[in-house]
Amino acid sequence: MIIFANKTMVKILSLGFANAITFYPFVFLSGKHLKLNKRILNHEKIHLRQQLELLVLPFYLWYIIEFFIRLIAYKSRYKAYINISFEREAYAHEAQPEYLSHRRIWAFLKYL
Repeated sequence: MIIFANKTMVKILSLGFANAITFYPFVFLSGKHLKLNKRILNHEKIHLRQQLELLVLPFYLWYIIEFFIRLIAYKSRYKAYINISFEREAYAHEAQPEYLSHRRIWAFLKYL
């Protein structure tokens, strides 16, 4: 995991919803102080694992397609974002630093 602090990039790429965004193997944070936030870093590590499981590019395609499906369903960009299966898994386990040590492959599927 390679970490950069770039508020503008995070704001643009996350549509203003996130404090961090992951593009394997990089994690972009909206501020340097977030390097100390273990919860956010764990959330992003979960995304790194998801991206590896789907061989990176299919992860992004799935993410975008699921976002638009959720957008149609919820009619809200924010609700669409927080209901993407990848985000639901990451938010559900971001406070559990040991989660990745026992996470099963493709665990995000149960959040569809």
